[in-house]
Amino acid sequence: MKVLIALLSILLLATCAQPPPLLDRILAEGELRVVTRNSPDAYYLGSHGPEGPAYDLASQFAEHLGVPLRLYTVKTREAAIEEVAAGRAHIAAAGLSTGIALPRGVQFGPGYQRVREHLVYRRRSARPATIADAGRGQIEVASASAHLRTLEDLRLRYPDLPWIERDDTDTEEILADVSQGKVQFTLASSTEFALNRSVHPELAIALDLSPERALSWVVSTAGHDSSLLDRVNSFFVLARREGVITALLDRYYGEDDRFDYLFSRNFMEHLGSRLPTYQAWFEEAAEEHAVDWRLLAAMGYQESKWDPHAVSFTGVRGLMQLTEDTASRMRAGDRRDPRSSIFGAAKYLALLQREMPKRIPEPDRTWFAVAAYNVGLGHLEDARILTQQAGRNPDRWEDVRDFLPLLSQERWYTKTKRGYARGWEPVRYVDNVQAYLNILQVAGTSASTTAAPPEPDADAGAEAPRKSR
Repeated sequence: MKVLIALLSILLLATCAQPPPLLDRILAEGELRVVTRNSPDAYYLGSHGPEGPAYDLASQFAEHLGVPLRLYTVKTREAAIEEVAAGRAHIAAAGLSTGIALPRGVQFGPGYQRVREHLVYRRRSARPATIADAGRGQIEVASASAHLRTLEDLRLRYPDLPWIERDDTDTEEILADVSQGKVQFTLASSTEFALNRSVHPELAIALDLSPERALSWVVSTAGHDSSLLDRVNSFFVLARREGVITALLDRYYGEDDRFDYLFSRNFMEHLGSRLPTYQAWFEEAAEEHAVDWRLLAAMGYQESKWDPHAVSFTGVRGLMQLTEDTASRMRAGDRRDPRSSIFGAAKYLALLQREMPKRIPEPDRTWFAVAAYNVGLGHLEDARILTQQAGRNPDRWEDVRDFLPLLSQERWYTKTKRGYARGWEPVRYVDNVQAYLNILQVAGTSASTTAAPPEPDADAGAEAPRKSR
């Protein structure tokens, strides 16, 4: 009997020593730890806080679990995987592609996006017909990038294929060097190319180098515990079924099909030649009125191409194209003075945001305010009513943007309170502002830009602030 009791005690202690499943521990601790990278294809701080494909998916998964998300960053994809393997993170959501060996205790989750690798070169330079042709030039890749594996695989077929590995850099920096003609060729994934082409419009694809691979999370399965992985799998099944993943990819990469080379190139030229003159005022005005300076700058570019002497076909003047009535209401002073125009616009944008119904969340609240800046609150409200009457969501910008153009059609505007409006213009306006804002975010424009003051204006005596490095 004593032996039996001892055996039962040992078995009971062994059972008690078994840790609960990882998913249960996450729910009990009330925290999902996700590691990512600070990059356009993973996570970054946008106009309204954290953004990025990895952040959006991780946030929705944490909400699915009913626990807060604790997100932190590391520099490389390899470091992200190691964080999960070491038990410091539950999931790595860092733009990781399948097809690589993983350490023990981690597994890939389901793929959510298909990507391939390209050989990238500078537009208008000699385009190689094969990878062997490129090898006779100069191929450079980051030493810590996944693109090395592709080159090593290609060397099995092309034994003499050379390349240069660069330390202390990343693919984005090398893509910038290719755009500037400092490097002939590099490798980039389709997502890296899509995100960087708007910033560096000289980039072009020379060759496709690999079959499609899936992007996926890396999930902890330490001790053969698949509880978290099972929940991740079920979450992605649900996300696909409800169109969440399709909507996410369209948000971050859908603009690629509408890319305009000259549009982006001109913007990038003005980003260096015009914006530095006015950036300090954008930042100061944005801080005073609690708006995003980059959003304000994007609106300024859409209004005037950052030209304080611009005059519209309706007689609206200045850098932010304030009407005389709006400038007077905002007590902005001389709307032809760039500083006054910027501060007046920031005050007006903040006012429009406050006048939106409190139930409207971000970022829809901001896009409605931007649309109202262009078309007016009254016409925007008419479009929202049409949206609601059609059974769509009047508090969602993507729904209302479909109905704004109807304000130019007689059978619709005759049913509205304010009548006719050029309803397609605010749609185009918001689309363009979003595109400019995206480039400003990806380009990483900072407050350290230096610029000379503008030419003296005979009608406006303000002098632009200087910046120091």
